[in-house]
Amino acid sequence: MKVIILSAGVGSRLRPYTNKIPKCLVKVANLSILDHQLKVFKSFGLDEKSISIVGGYLFKKLKNYNINLIENKRFEETNMVFSFFHGLKKIGLDDDIIISYGDIIFEEFILNQLLNCNYPISIVADKEWEKLWQLRMEDILSDAETFKYDLNKNIFEIGKKPKAISEIDAQYIGLIKIKKEYLKRIFAIYKNLYSKKMNNIKDIDNIYMTDFIEKLIKSKLPVKACLIEGGWLEVDSTKDLEIYNKLHRQKKLNKYCNLE
Repeated sequence: MKVIILSAGVGSRLRPYTNKIPKCLVKVANLSILDHQLKVFKSFGLDEKSISIVGGYLFKKLKNYNINLIENKRFEETNMVFSFFHGLKKIGLDDDIIISYGDIIFEEFILNQLLNCNYPISIVADKEWEKLWQLRMEDILSDAETFKYDLNKNIFEIGKKPKAISEIDAQYIGLIKIKKEYLKRIFAIYKNLYSKKMNNIKDIDNIYMTDFIEKLIKSKLPVKACLIEGGWLEVDSTKDLEIYNKLHRQKKLNKYCNLE
């Protein structure tokens, strides 16, 4: 098992906290987002040799970490999907892969749930997402995305703009597991995007992960929901960060995510 943490972006919505450090090094509850993640991964025996981070913005700030550092020098003009495949080229296709966004924090039970989801492609999604969204914003539909799956947990829609809560069976959290047997097929689908003349290469470089997941679904790959109920945080904005740190000082953050 290998881990790729995607953290190349500028994190502009977290400024001024990201003026001098990348987003993954911003501190929540006195520990950086990256350190929170590494603590969980290492608790399951995933050591430094198996963990990679794809950085970009202020990449040199990651040099103190004894993990596999991969630089996306095109971070200003590319998105997470590009970073993922850039990282995958470096680490190879010989192991199962866990993909984690660099701006999320999650409890150990979530990683345990993902490791026990024995699907070819497992997408972690929170059924109790409304509780966290209500904490972070007044209009929860303004930042939520659609997520729909059938009785067998096959995902058939993800990442669209919802018009109603009923369109959201759960909320994708930015954590994925892919079995090694499917990595070559997924890589081929990605490379095929560049070969289609109808696509603008710039648009492909900036494709969202949810859009790429939808392409995998349309290619008939088995993409399934790995369902959780709370126990995680998304650190997307200064408002998020300040809310979480205030709750931590008040010893109330554990209602949403236990970081002890």
